[in-house]
Amino acid sequence: QVQLVESGGGLVQAGGSLRLSCAASGRTFSSFAMGWFRQAPGKEREFVAAISRSGGGTYYADSVKGRFTISRDNAKNTVYLQMSSLKPEDTAVYYCAADQTSWGYVPAKPKEYDSWGQGTQVTVSS
Repeated sequence: QVQLVESGGGLVQAGGSLRLSCAASGRTFSSFAMGWFRQAPGKEREFVAAISRSGGGTYYADSVKGRFTISRDNAKNTVYLQMSSLKPEDTAVYYCAADQTSWGYVPAKPKEYDSWGQGTQVTVSS
C-alpha cells in the first residue's frame, strides 16, 4: 500500500480557486493511478477526477469538467487538484486515493482504489 496525505483545503468564496495536494509515500508512486473523490455531509462519496500512472490520461466528473484540473508530479510523489470557479455545491471533504491494480483505463469508482488519504475540508461560501 501507499500512504497518502492531503493538504490545501480551506474556506473560499464562490468563484474562487484552491489547489489541493496529495503527497504519497511508501511505494513507487508512478505505479499508481490516482484519483480525487469528495463527500458532502449526508451524501455518498463521489468521484471528482482521476489520472493515469504517466499523467497522460485524465478523467473528470461532469460536475467539475472545465473547472478542475488534475495533475501529478511523479518526481515529487504528489498529485494535485486545481479547483477554479468554485461553487457552494463543491463544499465537501476531498480525498485522494491510489489504485495499483487497474490497467488500460483511468478508474473512477471508489471500490477500484486501494489506499485513501484522511481527507481535507473544502468549504465554498456563497
